[in-house]
Amino acid sequence: MPAGSDEGRSRLASDPASASHDLVIAGIQPTTLVDYPGLVAAVVFTAGCGFRCPFCHNPELVLPERVRSGPTVDEASVLATLAERSGFLDGVVITGGEPTLHRGLARFAERIKDLGLRVKLDTNGTRPDVLDRLFDRGLLDYVAMDIKAPPDLYERYAGVRVDLAAIEASIERIVRRAPEHEFRTTVAPGLSVDDIERTAEWLNSQGARRYALQRFRVPDDKGLVDASWEGRSGLDADDLQRAWERIAGRFSDGGVRA
Repeated sequence: MPAGSDEGRSRLASDPASASHDLVIAGIQPTTLVDYPGLVAAVVFTAGCGFRCPFCHNPELVLPERVRSGPTVDEASVLATLAERSGFLDGVVITGGEPTLHRGLARFAERIKDLGLRVKLDTNGTRPDVLDRLFDRGLLDYVAMDIKAPPDLYERYAGVRVDLAAIEASIERIVRRAPEHEFRTTVAPGLSVDDIERTAEWLNSQGARRYALQRFRVPDDKGLVDASWEGRSGLDADDLQRAWERIAGRFSDGGVRA
């Protein structure tokens, strides 16, 4: 079904198929200098997501038919690779897809910590209960949460029905409990400067300190979750900079990313 259809939006923002798995790893990027601010890190990609954001550029990690047919990497081999590189790496980014859908996330994060590496989690914020358990065990050093849009537009850009109370609970947990955090919005087609300002006001009212705007781009090799969005364009670099200038005073750190 099209990600932006009414039928698609009728889905709840959860993915029982992914949640039933212990941990499904779709791949590993051995080195990144940009995904964990200030650190040399590896990136581990989990498969499966409860959102169907039409503008998402990782359909192979989101769409069930792509996830089922896609490659997976054994957890033990990923940990062996991280152990071999632990003298070079500072941390590991766990991203997706949506990592908090996987029952084995806490165990995996704990094993990364046992290697002496820091853990950054990328999340859509649909499972504040999982965040609490990870924080309780001291397993997260940095949390980045994707904020799709202002509240009234959230379901349009998530592609499913969304429990906004869970989203706000995750924002609250991250602000209060994460050693370091950031919130970020990929400025998808249709989002205006005013929408960005309203999103920033929402985050600011809950104490967010770091916020980033990311420019929407269509990758050359993978496409989007909803192919019909591939011909659409979002705000250009100048518009994003103007948007940031309007909201910069609300945050201690942040800016526009390419």
